[in-house]
Amino acid sequence: MSDIIITEKQLSSSAYSAVINAPIEKIDIADWLFNLPEAEYQRCCPPDHISAGATTTDDGKRMSINVEMIGQTLMVQHYVAEVATPTLCKMVSTSDAFTPNGRTRVQVIWTLSVKKIDDKTCEYTNSVVAHPTQEFLDFIAKHGTPFEAAADARQRDGGDHNSRETPLFAASIERRALARSAAKAA
Repeated sequence: MSDIIITEKQLSSSAYSAVINAPIEKIDIADWLFNLPEAEYQRCCPPDHISAGATTTDDGKRMSINVEMIGQTLMVQHYVAEVATPTLCKMVSTSDAFTPNGRTRVQVIWTLSVKKIDDKTCEYTNSVVAHPTQEFLDFIAKHGTPFEAAADARQRDGGDHNSRETPLFAASIERRALARSAAKAA
C-alpha cells in the first residue's frame, strides 16, 4: 500500500541556523549524515534522539533511519536522500508516528544545508516540514482532533525539537570537518 501525502496541508514548518567555525570547503553534510555514529546522534538532541543508522532503499538510494521523540510522539523516520551533496541534503520520509492515541504516518521533509559566511565560517540551516498522510487525517478524525489542533501541537513540538538540535548538529558537523582536516594534514 502506498501512502497518500496531502501536500496542500502542512502540519509544521521550522528552520533554524547556527554558525560552523570551519571553511565551507571542509564541510561534507552527506558524509557526516551517512556516517553519523549512533552515540553522536544521541548527543545532538538529548534525550529526544534515541537511535540512528544508515541503509539503502531496495533500489539503492541512500537512507538515514532516525528514531526520536517529538513531544509525546515517538517518530521512526525513514529518510530517503533526494539530494546528498557536501553542502545540501534533502531527505524525505514517510514516518511512523507512535502517539498516545496510537500509530499513524506523516511525511517529513528534512533539509540540511550550509552556506559560506567567509573564509573561516559558514552557516548551517536545519529545515523540517511535515505534511499529513490521508491515514493521518483519518486517524485524527477518528479521535475527534481538529486538524488545526494537531498542526498547532506538531508546530510547537517540532519547532522546539529543531531549535535544540540545530546548534548541536552544527557543532557535530564542525567537529567532523575539523577532525577530517587534521587527519589529512597529518
